[in-house]
Amino acid sequence: MPLFRIYRMKDSPRQQFRWAPHVSGCASVKPKDYEQQGQVEALHEYDAWKLLREAGEALGVGDLLEAEGGQLRVCKYVGFEPAQWVLPEPKPPVEPAAGEQPAGAEQPAAT
Repeated sequence: MPLFRIYRMKDSPRQQFRWAPHVSGCASVKPKDYEQQGQVEALHEYDAWKLLREAGEALGVGDLLEAEGGQLRVCKYVGFEPAQWVLPEPKPPVEPAAGEQPAGAEQPAAT
């Protein structure tokens, strides 16, 4: 039976998610908005939803299930829809201005 990781959306982004208009298609989600909270064995995401609800740990709107292959599904009012992680782009290294020494560079010894 497939194993799903459970990601619970944090409270602040959940309020924004709940009131945002519904759009179909793949949702873009940020890892910083979620906390991993266990896993569940289920036939599919709707089976996982049912099992968690019966166990008193129901999925909320905005929560995610990640299948063993890495596919994400977000819980919405209309059911589950595909999702993908959006990772922030790394900041480029700061180049020193012309004539400035890079941080940590040694100054030439005075003679």
